Amino acid sequence: YSRELALAEMLADTTRPVVMKHFREPLDIIAKDDASPVTIADREAEKAMRVLVGETFPDHGILGEEFGAHNMDADYVWVLDPIDGTKAFISGIPMFGTLISLCRAGKPVIGIIDMPALNERWIGCEGTPSTFNAKPINVRSCARLGDAWLYASSPHMFEGDDFPAFERVRKQARHALYGVDCYAYGMLANGAGDLVIEATMGIHDFCALVPVITGAGGFISDWQGQPLGLQSDGRVLAAGDQAMALKARELLNA
Repeated sequence: YSRELALAEMLADTTRPVVMKHFREPLDIIAKDDASPVTIADREAEKAMRVLVGETFPDHGILGEEFGAHNMDADYVWVLDPIDGTKAFISGIPMFGTLISLCRAGKPVIGIIDMPALNERWIGCEGTPSTFNAKPINVRSCARLGDAWLYASSPHMFEGDDFPAFERVRKQARHALYGVDCYAYGMLANGAGDLVIEATMGIHDFCALVPVITGAGGFISDWQGQPLGLQSDGRVLAAGDQAMALKARELLNA
């Protein structure tokens, strides 16, 4: 995937200045149909990425958060989230990222988590070790849930029966931390966290995470243990330790 990976890094390099020129500047906030916020920064960044993909691989598909789907029957589909953590971005908080993924036959094979305001970047590619700012990374072992540091973007993302399911895990974990969006998965890949559980996520929210976590030796799936891809339901479980993943999955499905 050398050519595809080169493009993925180019997309991240191109998006950073587009996003940062609007960071902590006055912004018009647009409410989408689902009430989630979007800004000109989201839209400009995605437009720039879509142009580059179209110029480099015109036969590839694109699924972007802001401008929808194109050529989804293609074997290769780029999944783009220009700003993951738009609420943080709007609030002037630097914990937002750009998520870039390439799926082959529905399976994520390349993933980038780029943090424009922090100058940090995780890269994952099938068959190679994941990196953080160009250095190889590894998850850490933590088999006991009582020792685990658990992340989720927000407790409010768990709806209906998903909330008591999450609570069963949270009550047994050592600590729960919220509000860092995609950064939590980077920290897990770096060996600075143990478990991430989330729900109500869009495809663009999780595809890029898969190669990063697996390439660092971690485990990531839906709540039933099935691989994540273009058909997944938006429930995500990531862990650095396989025993931890199994224990958390048991509680989620109890």
